[in-house]
This record gives sequence, C-alpha cells and structure tokens, in this order.
Amino acid sequence: MRLDRGGDVVVGGDSPIRYQLASVSKQFTAAALLLLAQDGRVRLDDPLDRWIAGWPGVTLHQLLAHTSGIGHWDHYPMIDLGVRVTQAELVGMFRSVPPLFAPGAGWRYSSPAYVLAAQVVERVADMAYPQFLAHRVFGPAGLAATFAGGPGGRTDLAAGHDRHGEPVPSWDLDVVGMGAGDVWSTTGDMVRWMSRLCAGDVLGEPWRTLMLTARAATGRADEHSRGYGYGWFVGCYDGEPWFQHSGHNAGYQTFAACLPRSDRRIVVLCNSEAMDAPALRALLRSLL
Repeated sequence: MRLDRGGDVVVGGDSPIRYQLASVSKQFTAAALLLLAQDGRVRLDDPLDRWIAGWPGVTLHQLLAHTSGIGHWDHYPMIDLGVRVTQAELVGMFRSVPPLFAPGAGWRYSSPAYVLAAQVVERVADMAYPQFLAHRVFGPAGLAATFAGGPGGRTDLAAGHDRHGEPVPSWDLDVVGMGAGDVWSTTGDMVRWMSRLCAGDVLGEPWRTLMLTARAATGRADEHSRGYGYGWFVGCYDGEPWFQHSGHNAGYQTFAACLPRSDRRIVVLCNSEAMDAPALRALLRSLL
C-alpha cells in the first residue's frame, strides 16, 4: 500500500526491503544483555556504575525495564538526534539532567537508558555493538537481512519520508541511537525472529521468560501495555496474552507483536510518518 509520495507500508509478507525498526530495536539490545547474563558475564542486578560512572543506584535490570529514572529524549533538549557526537559527549549530556525519580521508584520509558545498555554490551563483550548483534543475535537467529547502525554501502533500504511524502534525513544510528533505535530489518526477518525467540532458540531459560513477561508495571490503563518486560511491552489483545512494541524514527513508523497462544505474529514497517497511532490501531483491528 502506498502512503502519500514515496512512503510504503509493508504488513506481514517477506519484502526484501530493509526498514529502520526505530524503538522495535530495543528488543535486540535486551537480547544482547541477556545473552551476556546467560554467559555469566553480567548479572541483571549489577550496577551500571561498574561500566559507566555517574549513575549511583541504577542497575542493568532498571535500564532494561525503564525503571532507572533516566528520562526520554524530550528531557534532553540539547541533544540533536540527527547529529553524531562521541559516546563520552552523549553520556555527559545524559548526566547533566537530574533523574526523574530514584532508581526503582517508578516507571518511565527511556531511550537513553537503552543507549547506555548498548554501551555496557560493548564494554563487557569488548566488541562493537553492531558486531556483537551480528555475531550473537542476527546470525544465530537466521536474520540474514538484519543489521545495526548506519547503512554504509548496503542496498535495499527504504528511505524515510515525512507525513507529506517528502524525504527526511535519518537520525544518527551509530552513537546517539545505538541500542535505542538503530536496527534495520525486513518483515520476513522480524517474523522469523519472533518465532525463534518464542521457541527458545535464541535465549535459554530463565532469560527468555524474563524478556517476555512483565518486569515492571507501566501504570497504563491500556490492557495492551500494562507491563514491560525487557525490550517488549506485555499485556493482552482481546483477552489473549501478547508481547509487542512500536517505534518511531524520523521518517519511519514500526510495530511488531506476537500472540503465542494463537501462533500469530504481526510486523508493520512503514517509511512514512503518515502511519500515526490511530491508523496503526485501525490496521491492527483489521488484522486481528
């Protein structure tokens, strides 16, 4: 289906075109850190200060569950999501804003928390974050078209468009968006990923269950997202348990969901900002 000028939405199927997953990328960050926990190289209750100083009381669990007190992008107006900075500069800007609450005392969705989680993965693994994902997540899961970071010379990439169909420049995915919205993938790879995740082919127990069940209450009245696992919202759709996540980067709107009881997986990848929340809800109602 064509949206405005230049914006495509792909629902299900197996298109060869790769889209920015935006915040749907967070599940891969969570999987990376959980793999390191599975390896015995970290514990989820480890302090963030062990790898990145200046975060007293914050644990890895709290980063992944959005209970760290670290704010979202709107709390950091000095950060331009499209401008590359160094990791040290980015962390300095994160530190410059007081936490929203004491670690563990509340829930607030935070992309910066996932950026920090990805930096921890790099330090523990002694490997660039995109390489770790390729080696430990994408490769073993059979996600041949999926990668993280800037596009480089890759082809078959969907360019982002605003709601009027005009091209928009990408946000930085190598530093500012690393771990928070940096993965590119296809509909087929995402369906495959959810199947492998449910089957326990990527994460063993208890790590798979920890990822896909509520680790924190979101405080939302919406039954679709009353809890947050690690990289996934968890709740129910028409009474059936599901895990799901949506995403928005400049020029992209995305959504992925899995309903294990009825063996249904849904992937919506759109390179246009015209796919707003009401349109997505209407599309989901038609699909489910």
